Amino acid sequence: MKPTMALEGNVWMTVDGQKLGGQERVALLAAIASTGSITSAAKAVGMSYKGAWDAIEAMNNLAGEPLLERVAGGKGGGGTRLTPRGAQLVENFRKIDEEHRKFVAHLSGQSSALADDFLLIQRMKMKTSARNQFSGKVVDLKEGAVNDEITLEIAGGQHIVATITRDSSDSLSLTVGAEAFALIKASSVIVVAEMGTARLSARNQLAGKVARLVPGAVNTEVSIELRGGGVIAAIVTRESGDALALEVGSEVIAVFKASSVIIGTPA
Repeated sequence: MKPTMALEGNVWMTVDGQKLGGQERVALLAAIASTGSITSAAKAVGMSYKGAWDAIEAMNNLAGEPLLERVAGGKGGGGTRLTPRGAQLVENFRKIDEEHRKFVAHLSGQSSALADDFLLIQRMKMKTSARNQFSGKVVDLKEGAVNDEITLEIAGGQHIVATITRDSSDSLSLTVGAEAFALIKASSVIVVAEMGTARLSARNQLAGKVARLVPGAVNTEVSIELRGGGVIAAIVTRESGDALALEVGSEVIAVFKASSVIIGTPA
């Protein structure tokens, strides 16, 4: 069963980057207002007396004026109450917190695609020297004594086949239906302009069109737009590129071995 993802968040007030107060500290102030006692308020919010005083002193310093004041005399021997600034702070925080909760609830209500977006963000954060990175799902897994053969379906329905060790397959917890990504170095991709009746031993043969050519003094970078979406890059010698008469729009096939594919899974 796909896990349900929801959004949560808390509001903190800051002054010049320093935390003035959040829900816990504002709850302390509200408890002082209702009980008239720092000791009782600390107990009510599950805070030690020292912790309560430390929080109050920090808030007073950052607010620039006292948030509490002593009330002298009376049968109870006096007590503590909020200053007008302290009472205003509690009231304003509650209004802000309520709007924040509504905002977060609204976002969370659209969480049907949050899990997928989270995985996408994780993939985008990944750094690797491999030019070609494809995400997809495992659609086939053939176990061997030493190596496993993994087939990954990428955008557009094309398949990438990888051969990895059995230990690697186990450590990645690969199963049919699992999310995974494939990495292929551009230097491992062979560009074929005319297949004809030739047959190749390389398991991966992705058809597409040349979308971009970046010629260099020695090598040429070829970007191939795959059928169904996605782009794969290849590095060929300048001489090979000229011999193949490559140009933007040329129909080509990107060929690479299954052993040249690195498989990974989202962290």
